[in-house]
Amino acid sequence: MKELIAVDRLSKVYDARSGPVTALEGIRFAIDEGQFVAVVGPSGCGKTTLLKILAGLIPASHGEARLGGTPINGPRRDIGVVFQSAVLFPWRTVLDNVLLPVDVQRLDRDKLTPTALALLALVGLQGFERRYPWELSGGMQQRVAMVRALIHDPAILLMDEPFGALDAMTREQMNLELQRVWLERRKTVLFITHSIPEALFLADRVLVMTPRPGRVVEDARVPFPRPRKLDVMTTPEFGGYVKRIRGHFDAKVGFQ
Repeated sequence: MKELIAVDRLSKVYDARSGPVTALEGIRFAIDEGQFVAVVGPSGCGKTTLLKILAGLIPASHGEARLGGTPINGPRRDIGVVFQSAVLFPWRTVLDNVLLPVDVQRLDRDKLTPTALALLALVGLQGFERRYPWELSGGMQQRVAMVRALIHDPAILLMDEPFGALDAMTREQMNLELQRVWLERRKTVLFITHSIPEALFLADRVLVMTPRPGRVVEDARVPFPRPRKLDVMTTPEFGGYVKRIRGHFDAKVGFQ
């Protein structure tokens, strides 16, 4: 497989009133094209900082991250991002929210509207194109955010706890939905989550991070065949993987 993302000796130090705070230290990993990689770790370990560096939103202090062999030194059109909050504009319809990157990047709206409609149908939102965000449930809003991140066909999709604010049942359905979309589109995904079971259910690999300063302590390969059903989470093998990853952390760490 072709390597798409390469992270080498990546560190991030923030300046604080009390002195420098090291959020990330010596991060190394690579992601091949088409892989789904999840990142888990305790609060404050630098997961979101890592995602922001890969998105080009903040610079690294040391080391580098490359996409397709090119250093990530700022925001790029070939990177899609989905945050925990859907961040939809309330005055724009579902379709217009999806087409926002097209408008911002001054791409051909007429050409990409059929793509937007097809993606909305893929995530079960056919017939909701003219609705407004306030008319949608939380799960539906996150589907719109996911489609918006895919509309310009990015090389990689970065997802920062996109289902963290949803209730447990909706979150499970969104896990199934994301798996289905990934199997259909085969996009390269980096998925940040606090939930070890969610990471193991969705990903090909799980990067396990230490408490701050964040380091990658394990790169766990996930053996379960796809498509995965929610029942896989009840199997002894799945439980064994959850236990192994959780074992990296103190009993005080609040994982799901």
